[in-house]
Amino acid sequence: MKRAIVTGGAGLIGTAICERLLADGWEVASLDLADGRAGRQVRCDISDEASVAAAFDALGWDEIGLVVNNGGKVGAQTPDLGKTTLEDWNGMIGSHLTGAFLVSRAALPRMQAGGAIVMMASTRALMSEGHDFAYAAAKGGMVSLAQALAVQLGPRIRVNAIAPGWITDDPDLSESDHAQHPAGRAGRPDDIAGAVLYLATAGFVTGQTLAVDGGMTKKMIYEE
Repeated sequence: MKRAIVTGGAGLIGTAICERLLADGWEVASLDLADGRAGRQVRCDISDEASVAAAFDALGWDEIGLVVNNGGKVGAQTPDLGKTTLEDWNGMIGSHLTGAFLVSRAALPRMQAGGAIVMMASTRALMSEGHDFAYAAAKGGMVSLAQALAVQLGPRIRVNAIAPGWITDDPDLSESDHAQHPAGRAGRPDDIAGAVLYLATAGFVTGQTLAVDGGMTKKMIYEE
């Protein structure tokens, strides 16, 4: 039985990941504070060590083939640096980067040889609008965590990151919103789910960050 844990499985991208994995024959558990609609629902604050331990105990799995660290505080914007509180900062770092560490560590003794960990980073780890600095730092940390753990845990376990760009299910985006992407459209949740499924079985890929962004990080943009 293929078993996968997806953190943040109740969100937009998390739901698509759970649904795609279920369709591919995986048994899926979603670790989230909200209730989702796909997979087994396990209530968990991934930034809290005790909550993570309790979630794994409640799940009761002794074998795990895939961990997708997708959970984290929604919304990239933080106040200006001078107005950002330590609580703001810790909330963002804790829910994304610390959560990825805690869940990966808890899963490790249960992971099967040949298993995979996927960190859900962001293209904001590679480029920024400025107001997203705490989110960007958290996601940049996940990129570095992925490559370091790939070296430490290989060859038994592969570890990679995905850096999504603009991912939405909004049907009302303008033509210009889509056209600015070299791929000709903004991203959909299933684009990320497909990348997760690829990395789950890509046996010669580890320590990498896969940008799934319609080509935006490769596009030079100058003010006209």
